Amino acid sequence: MDRPQHINLLHVQPSVANPFSRPTTPGHHDALQIGFCGLGAMGYPMASNLAKWRKQHVHQPLPILVWNRTKAKADDLAKELGDELITVADSLEQIATECDIIITNLSNDDVVRNVYKKLAEALQDDKPTKNKILVETSTIYPTLAAELDTLLSSLPSTHFITSPVFGAPSAAAAAHLLIVMSGDYRSKKEVAHILCPAVGRKVIDLGGNVEKAPTFKLIGNAMILGSLELIAEVFTLSEKAGIGAPLVHQFIKDIMPAPPLINYGEKMLHDQFDGSKGFAIDGGLKDSAHIRRLATEMDAPMPALDAAHHHMLTARALHANAARVGNARFDVLDWSSLVAGTRVAAGLDGFDSSKHSNKVIPEKDDS
Repeated sequence: MDRPQHINLLHVQPSVANPFSRPTTPGHHDALQIGFCGLGAMGYPMASNLAKWRKQHVHQPLPILVWNRTKAKADDLAKELGDELITVADSLEQIATECDIIITNLSNDDVVRNVYKKLAEALQDDKPTKNKILVETSTIYPTLAAELDTLLSSLPSTHFITSPVFGAPSAAAAAHLLIVMSGDYRSKKEVAHILCPAVGRKVIDLGGNVEKAPTFKLIGNAMILGSLELIAEVFTLSEKAGIGAPLVHQFIKDIMPAPPLINYGEKMLHDQFDGSKGFAIDGGLKDSAHIRRLATEMDAPMPALDAAHHHMLTARALHANAARVGNARFDVLDWSSLVAGTRVAAGLDGFDSSKHSNKVIPEKDDS
């Protein structure tokens, strides 16, 4: 991929949630058929919030048409919200041909590529006669975005934008995601007012190159993952030094009260490594591999990310061994479990902090 050029965000004021003016056609959103592909930990609450918001704010909206590889998840959403808000698609071909806007939130690059190939094949067989926008919200490598753009560019009236989102599943459930967009301007404008504030609190526009938003997403995730690595290291040091992680966690709350630092610190502090309720470690390893690849291509060393990647691998290996002998506490690990890597390297138990000595060492009374 080309080296990213400087991105000018000065036109996006901190107080502006959406940098795009509203689409010019009144009532246009009412008749839009929206499709949503991928109902995992992020996609499920995003599709749910979108359907509920449109029910409350759009005059007689069409139900969201949803598809998931495991159909039971789509059926669960339809049962939860009702037929008025959700319709389960029989196939990706139905999503492709019937929807005006198709939003995808998928697990990894291979799945994204395969889903878009099927959508493109369906649209090649039944060419669109009116505007159609495909919106990729997953975390993917930037060159895949360019590949998808090329794949779809030969189809009439078809546009593609990248729109990755920042936030944990809890933020998705609260419609508090940060949305980053790049690609066709008119398409971004249309989609921005559909997604914000229905599923997110703010939109950042990165221009017309579809690779820019995925690049920004990797950079943002690098900051988060690097922060997790630092927390894991200082928690482990504090346990070894007899100070204890709880005091360091309180220090974070007092001095650096950023929600990710507090929330992930809480998970590490109490060994809450259930990936089904957070960000699964396989996704973290996929993201860290992408970040390290990008850093290599840009000649920009990121040793903190190297350490985080290795510690996640250690945590996953420990978990796999525990699963083999029937001692695993969780079916899937959260990426905050990377602290197991720092703990084991320091001679501590990886997943059970109750076995650590975590009390302040009192001074001796020499009097």
